[in-house]
Formats: sequence, structure tokens, C-alpha cells
Amino acid sequence: MVRKRVIVSGTVQGVFFRDTCRREALAQGVSGWVRNLPDGDVEALFDGGEGAVEAMVRWARTGPPAADVRAVEVREEAAPEELRGFEVRPTPRDAA
Repeated sequence: MVRKRVIVSGTVQGVFFRDTCRREALAQGVSGWVRNLPDGDVEALFDGGEGAVEAMVRWARTGPPAADVRAVEVREEAAPEELRGFEVRPTPRDAA
């Protein structure tokens, strides 16, 4: 089991990125979450088998058809708690 966090930049909000990501993750058997960020990026956390998580990272590099992904930052993370299912989370409040 591996866990990766991605930050996706470009035209990734308002193009069904989060919902499509959720559907792709469920199809791959990946747990985690996805959310819009206040700066226009999308953040996602993928948790699961190495091949399935890598498939989600590859998917994030293109996203749904209407997206224009410009950059994807990928970070490996420890898995302190077990995640179940895949959810669309609300946009966090801007801390500024």
C-alpha cells in the first residue's frame, strides 16, 4: 500500500475534475479524497496498491477532457490512518 498527494495546476476547476477523479479512483479501487484549492489548483490524496495509485497519478496528469493540466506535484506520504472510499471534500478556507 502506498499513499501519494498530488497538487494539479492549470485549468482544473469548473471542468468536472473532482467528480471524474472520484469515479476513476473508485474504478481503480483507490481510497482518498479530492478538493479544489482557493488558488485554483486541485489537491488529491490517493491511497491503495502501488499500481492503482500510479494509475491515478497518471490520470491526474491529463484529467478529464475539458481540463488543461499544466503541472502536477506528487509527494509520497506516510499512511497514519486507513482511508475508506473516495470523497470530494469542500474547498478549505483561505488562511490569508
